[in-house]
Amino acid sequence: MTDLLLTHEPTIRLGAAVSVFALLTLWEIFAPRRALTQPKGQRWLWNLSVVVFNTVMLRLLVPTAAMGAALYAEQQGWGLLHLVALPELVAVILAVVLLDGLIYTQHVVFHLVPPLWRIHRMHHADVDLDVTSGTRFHPIEMLLSMGIKLVAVVALGAPAVAVFLFELILNLMAMFNHSNIQLPLPIDGALRWLVVTPDMHRVHHSDLPSEHHQNFGFNLSVWDRLFGTYTAQPSLGHRDMVIGLPEGDPSKMQTLWWLLAVPFRR
Repeated sequence: MTDLLLTHEPTIRLGAAVSVFALLTLWEIFAPRRALTQPKGQRWLWNLSVVVFNTVMLRLLVPTAAMGAALYAEQQGWGLLHLVALPELVAVILAVVLLDGLIYTQHVVFHLVPPLWRIHRMHHADVDLDVTSGTRFHPIEMLLSMGIKLVAVVALGAPAVAVFLFELILNLMAMFNHSNIQLPLPIDGALRWLVVTPDMHRVHHSDLPSEHHQNFGFNLSVWDRLFGTYTAQPSLGHRDMVIGLPEGDPSKMQTLWWLLAVPFRR
């Protein structure tokens, strides 16, 4: 399976991302959860520009992707999971869950440490949430996240298949739980016992600090419940809550240059 994934990895990633993006985009058009406050085309232009910028930057500065690190660690016998004899399926599931827990922890740290929060603010400065918001992260945060992930993959000895599945699930779930889609409340309530739903994550993008410092999970919802960072609903309700941060004129907050300069603004 590893050889198959390595051969077709880019095709699988791109195909899954484009398919989910298209599905959620149509869902947002026909069944939106909230009315947008800013023109969609303008936000999409700059949010997707951030994606292109980050992709090119990571390819140039970090040519060794997480799967490559996993394969190298496996060849060297490095990592905790290589010290114990586990069935492959168990090792893969365990690695995916632990890496998801790492992302939760990293997210909490980026909120609690002031210099890291300045960087992470770019993600929260989006004044609307839709499928493109899940890809909007500052390049410095992307570099730091990649470094943390590479160290974690090697230290854990995560199988390459697990790393592939983790990254794929994380990217697709980020689009899903940032999307502006209407889910029936009973379905949302059932899903959020396992995964982070759009309504659950929207609380995290409230302009109120008491709410945007909650609901840190991206994939599994168990971490927020386990560590006491879970808030079920925004205090003003999903249709009336204000999304974003009080950073100034929203119409000027959607250019690539403004977004890149967020960590350096007062």
